[in-house]
Amino acid sequence: MAGRLTQYGALALIVHLTTGCSRDAPPPPPATEQAQKAQPPADATPAADRKLVVAFGDSLYAGYNLDQGQGLAPVLEHALAERGIQARVVNAGVSGDTTAAGRARLAFTLDGLPRTPDLMLVGLGGNDMLRGLSPQDTRDNLDAILREAKARGIKVMLTGMLASPNMGAQYAAAFNPIFPDLARKYDAALYPFMLDGVLGNRTLLLADGIHPNARGVTVIASRLAPLVARALEPASAD
Repeated sequence: MAGRLTQYGALALIVHLTTGCSRDAPPPPPATEQAQKAQPPADATPAADRKLVVAFGDSLYAGYNLDQGQGLAPVLEHALAERGIQARVVNAGVSGDTTAAGRARLAFTLDGLPRTPDLMLVGLGGNDMLRGLSPQDTRDNLDAILREAKARGIKVMLTGMLASPNMGAQYAAAFNPIFPDLARKYDAALYPFMLDGVLGNRTLLLADGIHPNARGVTVIASRLAPLVARALEPASAD
């Protein structure tokens, strides 16, 4: 992991410099505009015997620069089917989303689903980190997202992110614990690092060195599938 994080730092710095992500970056589009980009497709209604999963995140969920059918939602849906789990995974990812943008569009997204989902995957925070946004703001926004999910009776699985080394030890000390802390607070499932097993492997990444290609998405989905399957199991009656 340490070697991958070193590569992560160098790659993230390149993206940070070339994409203009900074503290002075322009604000995201209005919540309704963001949410409309991630509206569930017309065929999002699952059959009665199928679980409904919503993948609520940023470009890592949205299938950045990938063909239709190669993004996380359809690939994860296929990986679950291979495990005998019939589920409809809805893509609610928006490229470039920060936790603030996700928080702003959450209600619109959930209200647009055919029914309350059985599970919501939450994958936000990477863009906050690349822009150098306050880890406390990131924590507060994610906390609000999980609090809203809990109020609606939706189980959550967090896919975490790690601060790149070039952000400095102080930033990492504030940012990295956010995901495990909130997973404990809300009794949510946790996949600690979304890009684990992919980042640093050029054969699994797009040319930018950060976003997964189709093969990379398949690796991520194969790692997520058993955790998602477990999260979809009925709660035990203790």
